[in-house]
Amino acid sequence: MQNTPRRPRLSVRAAPSPPTPASESRLICFNKPYGVLSQFTPEGRWRGLQDFIDLPGVYVAGRLDADSEGLLLLTNDGKLQARISDPRFKMEKTYWVQVEGEPDDAALTALRQGVMLNDGITLPARAQRIPPPEGLWERDPPVRVRQTIPTSWIELVIREGRNRQVRRMTAAVGYPTLRLIRAAIGPYRLQGLPQGTWKDDSPSAM
Repeated sequence: MQNTPRRPRLSVRAAPSPPTPASESRLICFNKPYGVLSQFTPEGRWRGLQDFIDLPGVYVAGRLDADSEGLLLLTNDGKLQARISDPRFKMEKTYWVQVEGEPDDAALTALRQGVMLNDGITLPARAQRIPPPEGLWERDPPVRVRQTIPTSWIELVIREGRNRQVRRMTAAVGYPTLRLIRAAIGPYRLQGLPQGTWKDDSPSAM
């Protein structure tokens, strides 16, 4: 009886994190405009990062929705990318949120204690009313507001990364989000970075 040769088995491996010697680790802070995806290629009506950043080998660390603005981090360091984007590390994210209406103390208390969403209750957050952020750029397109209803700003600091979490949290306490700007991720901040521009926050660039 003739033996049939066995076919070699194909081994499947997960895509490796971007290799990066520690001495060449880079961290890019980008002030993402409204209408830009957290990826380099455009899609549908949204633009991609390629219109703003021409750096080979960097990857987004923690996404930001196309209709949100503010701080987006990119790095070529796989370990740093995981530390920033993985919710297990609970890196704080600070948002400036323009909402419809004027949140009362009960709404802020609810945000601080955790609110029930369709995917479970949120972790306690830090929430406070703030004046309109100083030096804030105009959004394109402008925010649609109703003349009969005032708007106000709150600062919300969370440690989770659920899909559209901030918008769902403010809606759950009765104050829909009109504009959402991420101001900080852990120790990394916008700090006056103009919209649509980036800066190198790598240790070697400091």
